[in-house]
Amino acid sequence: MLDIDRLKRIRLNRYPLVQRMVGHVLQVNRYWAPGFEIEVENAERIPDGPVIYAMNHTDRYNYFPFQVWIWRSFNRFTATWVKGKYYENWFVGSFMEKTNQLPTISRGYIISKDFFSAVGRPPTPAEYEAARKWVDAAIRGEGRETVPESEALPEALLSTSRDVLGYQFCPDQEDWPSYVNSTFRLMMERFVELNEEALRVGLDVLIFPQGTRSKRLLPGHIGLSQIALHTRAPVVPVGCNGCDGLYPGGSPWAKKGRVLYRIGEPIQYSDVAAMHIHEPYAPFTPDSETRHLKEFEDHARLVTDRIDELLDEPYRRKGDSAEDATSGVERFL
Repeated sequence: MLDIDRLKRIRLNRYPLVQRMVGHVLQVNRYWAPGFEIEVENAERIPDGPVIYAMNHTDRYNYFPFQVWIWRSFNRFTATWVKGKYYENWFVGSFMEKTNQLPTISRGYIISKDFFSAVGRPPTPAEYEAARKWVDAAIRGEGRETVPESEALPEALLSTSRDVLGYQFCPDQEDWPSYVNSTFRLMMERFVELNEEALRVGLDVLIFPQGTRSKRLLPGHIGLSQIALHTRAPVVPVGCNGCDGLYPGGSPWAKKGRVLYRIGEPIQYSDVAAMHIHEPYAPFTPDSETRHLKEFEDHARLVTDRIDELLDEPYRRKGDSAEDATSGVERFL
């Protein structure tokens, strides 16, 4: 399970052994069984120091060939943002941890995990919507009355003491939405520390700004922008073309084919002066996302535009619909 204690245990390595071992296996896949091509345009644009790569997300594994290429070309390794639910399985979670994967956390994940622990089943769509409305209302300083009576939540969720993700819920001391938001705050504080640590030890950070998978590029979320503006690390847009043909299903073993990565001009911190935030702030907090939302959104649009310029037509942005998106509570469990 992904909880606060596990986040604190994660240690990042500049030259991760397991990532190199996996790289050797992928080399076999690349050259012999069955063999696929990796082509990279404008590799000279990648700065020497640690960077944040921003890539479109066409399939489950479209960062694998890129990681192999950057390792063999520059002896550089990445810490990649992945969904927290992948840490649920002990084997997959251990693999993720040993290969420098950074588990992202969402309030939806916390709501779903806590609901299952307290009630013994996943929330229904109506229950999840009610719970999320209440949690979001608490962020805005509103109360329980914002949740319609028709969407009442199970009493066990609201009145049972428990510690699910490393933070104790005491119903007589705080209400349930405050507990969810406090858990989220503690987990995200550690997530930000891990991103800072990755860049400090010399790892590149790899992020899919659009979040969910889709053959066509989707608008980017503001998570990457919050980290980029906070750390002031260069953002390197990467357009991935053709990788969905290598990984059409759930297998990490690529089919025969060709993937083309186009590297965009780095977005240096000095290039986005209009988006600078001239005061200390904590990423992923309600205060920062309210006070600096415009800067985050402007930066996210810029990154998305830069990625779009690097894509062939089948992958370019066209509307907001995701072709391979997981919806509902299944996103988190």
